[in-house]
Amino acid sequence: MVKIRLRRIGAKKQPTYRFVVADARAPRDGRFIEILGHYNPRTEPKTVVVDEAKAKEWLTKGAQPSETVRRLFAEKGIMERGPIPTTKRKARKAEGGS
Repeated sequence: MVKIRLRRIGAKKQPTYRFVVADARAPRDGRFIEILGHYNPRTEPKTVVVDEAKAKEWLTKGAQPSETVRRLFAEKGIMERGPIPTTKRKARKAEGGS
């Protein structure tokens, strides 16, 4: 399966990201097929630059965006956000020591 996801670049504690199309089995910062744009969460307002034509082309080919990419693409108007998950993970059990 092909995914559209974020690839972390930048120095330590100064993250910036690239939107990349990659095989789902590839590591986060490993091999990718194509770069679609970049995202910088540290600027005010956040910088999101995407080649919309390429992104729409990959989405029509069946590439699945990650949740973060789906949210950022929805903010840019490239795709619909879809259902928002109510919880990301299960609540931790309270540890009963002493």
